[in-house]
Amino acid sequence: MKQVFIVILCLLQTSLLLAQQEKKYIKKGNDLYQQQKYQEAEADYRMSVEKKSQNVAGNFNLGDALYKQKKFADAGEQFNKLAAAANNKAVAAGAYHNLGNSLLANKKLEESVEAYKKSLLANPKDDETRYNLAYAQEKLKQQQQQNKNNKNQDNKNQNNKNQDNKNQDKKDKDNKDNKDNKNQDKKDQDKKDQQQQQPDKISKEDAERMLDALNNDEKQTQDKLKNKKLKGGNLHITKDW
Repeated sequence: MKQVFIVILCLLQTSLLLAQQEKKYIKKGNDLYQQQKYQEAEADYRMSVEKKSQNVAGNFNLGDALYKQKKFADAGEQFNKLAAAANNKAVAAGAYHNLGNSLLANKKLEESVEAYKKSLLANPKDDETRYNLAYAQEKLKQQQQQNKNNKNQDNKNQNNKNQDNKNQDKKDKDNKDNKDNKNQDKKDQDKKDQQQQQPDKISKEDAERMLDALNNDEKQTQDKLKNKKLKGGNLHITKDW
């Protein structure tokens, strides 16, 4: 029985020592935090958490120190774990409030809105959280409107691009048609010029008919000349010599 008492006493002394060290690191961290030495404060808060993992003050302040260093993702993770494990409504409300701030700073607007709502469920009278919620909702609304405008602009730009492509295609087709027409006109003109430069070709039958016609004309001419000679061969005497 005496041995058990000694063990219990040792455990109590160890626990007391750890609690003293935990408080010591938290106090030192708080002093550094007030001096805006957030990185050094983070180191001390981590030491306090190592001494006691369920140390609410150490975990909460560690998240704050991370937030002040703009480590918003790490801070959000810290507050999220703290809020999920909190049995006290005040702690849960504060953790969700800071989670909302971390998400908002990290431009995760939808998630920040949900975090602020959870904070208000734990503490409906917190005016600061209510204000932050309204602010996050307004920012979210602006973002959604901007996304909509960007989408409409993208669609408009795409339509303009498609129309420009159609106009360019039509222009290219018109240029091609004009070029083809010019080429065809040139071919027609070249053919016409060639036809004018070359003598007309006649068939063999036409040549024979023309030759026969010439022969007939020549025969008829000779016959006419022959007849004239015959008519003038003897002179008619009208005067007595």
